[in-house]
Amino acid sequence: MDHEVVIIGAGFSGIGAAIELDRAGFTDLLLIEEGDGVGGAWHWNTYPGVGVDIPSFSYQFSFEQRGNWSRVYAPGRELKAYADHCVDKYELRDRIRFSTRVTSGTFDDDTDSWTIGLSDGTSLRARSIVVATGVLTQPKPPQIDGIEDYRGTTMHTARWDHDVDLAGKRVGIIGTGASAVQVIPSIAPEVEDLVVFQRTPIWCLPKPDARLSAPLKLALGVPGAKSVSRFVSELFVEANFPVPAHFYGYLPLADGAEKIGHALLRAQVKDPVVREKLTPKYGLGCKRPSFSNKYLPSYNRENVHLETTSIKRVTETGVETVDGTHHELDVLILATGFKVFEKGNMPPIPVTGSQGADLDAFWEENRFQAFQGVSIPGFPNAFLILGPYGFNGSSYFNLIETQSRHIVRALKEARRRKATRVEVSPEANERYFQRMLARRPKQVFYRDACSTANSYYFDAHGDVPLRPALTIEAKWEAATYPLDSYLYSSAVAR
Repeated sequence: MDHEVVIIGAGFSGIGAAIELDRAGFTDLLLIEEGDGVGGAWHWNTYPGVGVDIPSFSYQFSFEQRGNWSRVYAPGRELKAYADHCVDKYELRDRIRFSTRVTSGTFDDDTDSWTIGLSDGTSLRARSIVVATGVLTQPKPPQIDGIEDYRGTTMHTARWDHDVDLAGKRVGIIGTGASAVQVIPSIAPEVEDLVVFQRTPIWCLPKPDARLSAPLKLALGVPGAKSVSRFVSELFVEANFPVPAHFYGYLPLADGAEKIGHALLRAQVKDPVVREKLTPKYGLGCKRPSFSNKYLPSYNRENVHLETTSIKRVTETGVETVDGTHHELDVLILATGFKVFEKGNMPPIPVTGSQGADLDAFWEENRFQAFQGVSIPGFPNAFLILGPYGFNGSSYFNLIETQSRHIVRALKEARRRKATRVEVSPEANERYFQRMLARRPKQVFYRDACSTANSYYFDAHGDVPLRPALTIEAKWEAATYPLDSYLYSSAVAR
């Protein structure tokens, strides 16, 4: 056995899981990272304007709180630096294998171990694996005719080329999702002309952002101040997504927030025709909204043009829409997001479990499901950080800490029993899955207003595999689930 635990991914999910496992005595661990640095999304995403979309006080580990963020909503470079800080402080760097892509994971029933295939043709064996690859990791190129024929510069927001100078260029950007909302106002002042190709408008709400002053940063150094700021921030985040999204049937808060979105449009977009094109025709909450004070005003600029006519094809020199209009472009930016609930993305490697079970096939046949978003029957000694029905939409760091606590409890019990195999029981998984489905009628996603949202929240089965629960419930269940929800055995005994 090469390692007791191998963690796939060295973004914040992998970092958090490694810290929690190390603290619990599982020190023989290795993180495998495809990139040449840590941070995951914050390593890969370096486009202009990139930053967090929840307050920085919530976007950090509860046990490693930083008080010197530059803004309420920190820029991406600070998150990248925070990832490096955590890796160094908790002495993980020498346990990370960089620039290595995991190509497969295969469970051996005879030895109760995983064989992990690597991009260099070698492999490793581990007793357990933790899949911490996130979900917003694989850029999703648009399926548009002729895009390979374009002779100008093309780049995806998740793989930004900083050698490309946009000053004075004719630029087109496809997409108006979360990354586009940050990119557009950042590049609009420097380009000659910017054409935004919009399929579905995004709900945009005011962003309570501000630069953190020196006195405030000093105040955050007072004992307990960072915990208080985090608590207040957590309440804000909870009120902005988990409560209105999962309990819409009881508290239709999204309806009131729509009024705020409409008011922002009226206040920030001068041209009524453009304003109408930017107005969503689906309900707030059906797809990921955005918070920005700069996005909508960008359309008041003379050099920014909103194109809502469908794209027919990409030509050698630009983009042609179905009405015959051709936009000549020097640079084409793809703000088309990521593969999410798609085959081959959760996780982005083939995973073969007990008796040859294929994870993609299991989910295709049985719908996306996992016990508390962590474990799947038939896949022993394998754990997910961002599995189906694990994330409730609050701070991603809440998810990481909650899932890591769940994993540690299962592995510690297996160690106590001297078991080499730990696997969630089908019965425990089914009970959890049915409980999640029973809450669907009260969620915001299943109302008629979501039918035109084109939301990546929905998978191929028409499900939204987010956890319909408050954060406090998710934390409580991770800390208290019955340990006999798992089956324990030993290869020697068998």
